[in-house]
Amino acid sequence: MTVLILYLTSLVAFLAIDYVGLSYLIKPVFDRDIGHLLAEEIRIGPAFAFYAFFVAVVLWFVSWPALQQDKSLLWVFGNAALIGAAGYGTYEFTSLAVMKDWTWQMVLTDFTWGTCLTGVVAVIGVAVTRAVG
Repeated sequence: MTVLILYLTSLVAFLAIDYVGLSYLIKPVFDRDIGHLLAEEIRIGPAFAFYAFFVAVVLWFVSWPALQQDKSLLWVFGNAALIGAAGYGTYEFTSLAVMKDWTWQMVLTDFTWGTCLTGVVAVIGVAVTRAVG
């Protein structure tokens, strides 16, 4: 039951916070630079598959070990942020390397957002799970 609380809390937090970030931080930058390439509507299936898998990875490597070993929330944030940097960095730096219209502003905005988001979401998941259980 603890893992389910941890996963659902983390997933809901990730979806809610990223919705705000995508809407107000990422979308304006991407619209300006590659708006002509963006889909009119988000494809929910692939987006949800990413979120579900990414949150599971963070739980496996950070959140669940933190609960088992009573790690600090600072430890949780730092290790989750590192996974966020790896995940978002892979996407952004690869895109910068191979996409014609990709910009450094897009890279830095999304990379920073994904790194911080992943750390914050892991902290929320662990803190809520500790409070409930």
